[in-house]
Amino acid sequence: MPSEFELIGRYFERSARDAVLGVGDDAALVRAGADCELAISTDMLLEGRHFLPGAEPRALGHKALAVNLSDMAAMGARPRWATLAIALPAVDESWLRGFCEGLFALAERHGVDLIGGDTTRGPLTLAVTIIGEVTRGKALLRSGARLGDDIWVSGELGGAALGLAYLQGRVKLSSEAAWAACKRLDEPEPRVELGRRLVGIAHSAIDLSDGFGADLGHILERSGLGASVRYGELPRSAAFAHLHNRNLEQHCLLSGGDDYELIFTAAPEARGALEALGGELGLRLSRVGSIEAGAATLRLLDRQGKPMTHAGGFDHFKEAS
Repeated sequence: MPSEFELIGRYFERSARDAVLGVGDDAALVRAGADCELAISTDMLLEGRHFLPGAEPRALGHKALAVNLSDMAAMGARPRWATLAIALPAVDESWLRGFCEGLFALAERHGVDLIGGDTTRGPLTLAVTIIGEVTRGKALLRSGARLGDDIWVSGELGGAALGLAYLQGRVKLSSEAAWAACKRLDEPEPRVELGRRLVGIAHSAIDLSDGFGADLGHILERSGLGASVRYGELPRSAAFAHLHNRNLEQHCLLSGGDDYELIFTAAPEARGALEALGGELGLRLSRVGSIEAGAATLRLLDRQGKPMTHAGGFDHFKEAS
C-alpha cells in the first residue's frame, strides 16, 4: 500500500506556476502584489452531509474546488492558489485518480495551483482552502448594498435542490431533466468571470450556497437594509413547469441551496451595462427585486404583488444531505 507521501507525490505534487514554494514542505509561500489584497476562503464537504455516499469521484473533485471558486467569484477575486485536506476511509487509487481528474481539470480552467494540504485516514472529508487576488479596496462585499439598488441573480435557481430531491426519491423526472438537475448538483459552474467583471459595477455580492432567501438575507443583514423580491421573476429550471408541484418548486428556488450562482446588487443606472455583460458572457442575468429602507428582512411578493411566506436556507447543524 502506498504511503501518505507517496500518494501526495503521485497524485498532488505538481509544479506551481506562480508560487514561491508549492507542495512538499510544511507550508506554501506566495507573494502578493503591491496593490492587491489576498482573498482566502475554506470550504469543507463531508460524505452524507454535503454529498451522498457513493458519489462519483470525478464530480467530487470538481465540486470540492468549485464551491471555493464560487467564493472567489462573490468577492470579485481572481483565484490563484489552493490547498487540499482530505480524509479517506481507505486508500483507493482508482477513486483518487477520478477525484484528481475532476479537481485538476477545473483548476486548470481557472489558473489555480494546488500548493499544499494534508491527508489522513477517516470518514470521507474534503476541505479546500483557496487564495485569490483582488485590487486593493475593490472587493465585492456583502455589506455594500445601497438603498434603491436592483437585486440581480445569475443563471437559474433550484436545479441542484431538484437533483437532490430526485436522488432521494422525492420526485420523478424525465431522464433528460434528471441528468440536468444532477449535473447542477454534482458539478456546479462557479461564476468566476462574472464576479471579476462585476467589480466596479455591483455594490455587493454573495454566492448562492444555502438558498436564495438565506443568502440574500446575509447581504441585508450586513448592509442594514431590507428588500423586496418578485417570486415570479426568479429564474428557474424549465423542469419545474412540468412538475406542477408548487411547494417543491418554492423550496428548491428559495431554500434548496447548492446552486453556486451569484446574487448581487447594483444601481438602476447599471442595468444596460449588466444586460450587455450577460450577453457577452452568454449567461442569463435576471433583475428580481430591489433594496429598500427598513429592517434587514426579505419581503417576497407573488405575481399579484401579495406577500408570500418562505422558509430559511440550509443549516449545517440542522439538516442532513
